[in-house]
Amino acid sequence: MSHDRRESGFKRRTRVADARATLLDAVAPNDRTETVPVEAADGRVVAEPIDAPAPVPGYDRAAMDGYAVRASDTFGAGDRSPAVLTAKPAEADAVAPGEAARVHTGSAVPEGADAVVMIEQVESVGGEVEVFEAVATGENVGEAGEDVADGQRLYEPGHALRPSDLGLLRSVGLDTVTVREPPEVAVIPTGEELVESDPGPGEVIETNGLTVSRLVERWGGEARYRDVVTDDPEALREAVAADLDADVVVTTGGSSVGERDLIPEVVGDLGEVLVHGVALKPGHPVCLGRAEGTPIVSLPGYPVACIVNAAQFLRPAMKRAGGADVEPFPTRRATLGRKVASEPGVRTFARVSLSGPDDGPDGDAAVDDALPTATPTRASGSGILSSVALADGCVVVPEPREGLDAGESVDVELWEVTE
Repeated sequence: MSHDRRESGFKRRTRVADARATLLDAVAPNDRTETVPVEAADGRVVAEPIDAPAPVPGYDRAAMDGYAVRASDTFGAGDRSPAVLTAKPAEADAVAPGEAARVHTGSAVPEGADAVVMIEQVESVGGEVEVFEAVATGENVGEAGEDVADGQRLYEPGHALRPSDLGLLRSVGLDTVTVREPPEVAVIPTGEELVESDPGPGEVIETNGLTVSRLVERWGGEARYRDVVTDDPEALREAVAADLDADVVVTTGGSSVGERDLIPEVVGDLGEVLVHGVALKPGHPVCLGRAEGTPIVSLPGYPVACIVNAAQFLRPAMKRAGGADVEPFPTRRATLGRKVASEPGVRTFARVSLSGPDDGPDGDAAVDDALPTATPTRASGSGILSSVALADGCVVVPEPREGLDAGESVDVELWEVTE
């Protein structure tokens, strides 16, 4: 698909959801897997169905400290007429009629016993046990398989493992798990004005590539953070072509329609441009394409626009490439502290800081009057990096709205939470 850089502006802009769907249709999950120790699998994506090889618990266990008994031996027991049973040694293997064995929480219930009397309802007298309260069959006993049944499906492919998942896997006796290899994402910053340090007049320190590469790592991928490529068609073409073995290629800068915005033309030369220009603010000059089967996400050069588009397009693309479920960002409910303006037909992302009762993204407000306040860090300006760096998240204004009013309850998307 050819691209005319001389076209003034974007005559058509694709809606965010449509652009994302088009991009995801061009992404194929990688088929690379590896087997890793369970303790090293936090955040890794399950590659194949996982079934429990054994039940948890693997035996009937005492749910309380007390005495294991046959429930029928306690029928009619009370304060004035306790049931008197013969005491067995602690942790005995079996209980016969008329016997009781001392057990502790979590220990195996002896064969023959079908209930546990709590220690508070028992008095030990010599070689006998007086039971002052009757128990029903199964009372204070956790049955085998109560937590996990033998053969139970635990996880489907695409699930990103959490610390609690690792504990469950170990509890059913698994020491290793087969997971997908992380998606490899080539990050190529572009622009003849970019320098690593000590910028002179007209020069800018390169930050987009650094930011995006670290977001890739945080979102579960492996980043190839490349050197800056100048605004030269051949140099850009060579740089992108060299990384088409990656699962996703992402470029920063040069994605608009100006004379130095060469990336869409390069993508078109190497493959095809799928979307150029999205109804999103800040950052509508995003370019989405594909070459040799590899998706290419070309992000705008303004830092805020770059981050917004990375969250909306790069993250789902790399999740799909890594075989992971494309889940929404975690959110925090808040009350909007100041009006946010928006253009109808455009999805707007307003950067906000959180303050108040639960004071930030780690809080946990329970009721509306305890919600934090979400204050916009800046109403506009896609080049103001501090408006993101000093924010806790973003509030999304959907396309049909002409803004949000102060006092509205909103969901704050937490883009930089570790996944």
